[in-house]
Amino acid sequence: MYGKLNQYLSNLAVLNVKLHNLHWNVVGLEFVQVHEFTESLYDDFFEKYDAVAELMKMREENPLVTMEDYLKNSSINELKENKFSPAEVLEIVKDDLSKMRDLAIEIRNLADEANDFVIVGEFEGHVADYDKNLWFLKAMLTK
Repeated sequence: MYGKLNQYLSNLAVLNVKLHNLHWNVVGLEFVQVHEFTESLYDDFFEKYDAVAELMKMREENPLVTMEDYLKNSSINELKENKFSPAEVLEIVKDDLSKMRDLAIEIRNLADEANDFVIVGEFEGHVADYDKNLWFLKAMLTK
């Protein structure tokens, strides 16, 4: 389970950088809405990032701490581009949040098998957040 927690932590770190890129570099008619939405996501992800690392430390496990390690362990890819339409941003975020939701469910289930109810509770909250944001994204992408 701790390997998956480090992967999740790595994903959150990479997503923090990726979301800032999308936040800063979105252009188009829906700029303000997408700009504000991506900001709300990276603020939330930073809180999740800290919470996951603290859960690991409470269990005397060592969370990864370097960008080099995060990039090696992440299932989220960085972006090199620096100009995105609102629809591109929303599709990218939707794909990444789907991956994060799946990983959060996997961690929640592993924690349940280990009778670690604190991690179960934390990750049930993460899954609920992803479900809500995925609903938002589907609504925003509807034409």
